[in-house]
Amino acid sequence: MTVEEALRTRRSVRAFLPTPVPRDVVEHLLALASRSASNSNCQPWHVHVLMGEPKRRLTRALWRAMDSGERVAECEYPYQPAPDAWQQPYRSRRAGFGDLLYRETLGIDAGNTEGRLAHHRRNYDFFGAPVGLILTVSRHPLAGGLIDAGLFLQAFMLLARQAGLDTCPQAAFIDFYPVLRRHLDLPDDQIVVCGLALGHADHGHPLSRLRTPREPVRSFTTWYGSDET
Repeated sequence: MTVEEALRTRRSVRAFLPTPVPRDVVEHLLALASRSASNSNCQPWHVHVLMGEPKRRLTRALWRAMDSGERVAECEYPYQPAPDAWQQPYRSRRAGFGDLLYRETLGIDAGNTEGRLAHHRRNYDFFGAPVGLILTVSRHPLAGGLIDAGLFLQAFMLLARQAGLDTCPQAAFIDFYPVLRRHLDLPDDQIVVCGLALGHADHGHPLSRLRTPREPVRSFTTWYGSDET
């Protein structure tokens, strides 16, 4: 698979088969992803890989936290993963995705709060994937480190696609980062960037039909000069 093919076929999968992914495959993907660029080669990322019972134990703890309202306020987090108010055009794009996911794909109307929460709850089981990853980054080069972590994450997702696997990056784990600190060996200087589900997509699930649109190049590009000058 070429890089172009990996990009064209990569998507955020939200329904996985329980088919195991061998540890050596995950380790190989991580080793390749570590070749990602980072500022001055700082490599500030760290990955926590969960499989089997440790993954199930974390899921149970996250579900308990969700049920008890333990979610942390965004202002309590070391960085703000989302704005206080979404501006255009991002608000419309976000709303469009929500409508595509819940109403068109899952048949869950906007007023069905219980149905939406039930789907959101699946985040903390990594959508049924056999492997869950929690990506963290050092606080010290925080702004630059987040960029570096994004480069690492993208590389890992494309490499997984090349290997015939699927992924879903998940910001939802940030809402319960104190739970992650209690269950994972997180040094004080490391903060959670996101989670990542890894496995084989369940193509029989309705969510396998979900495809999100992309803006045309002209909408996000400004050209200066031309190839003739």
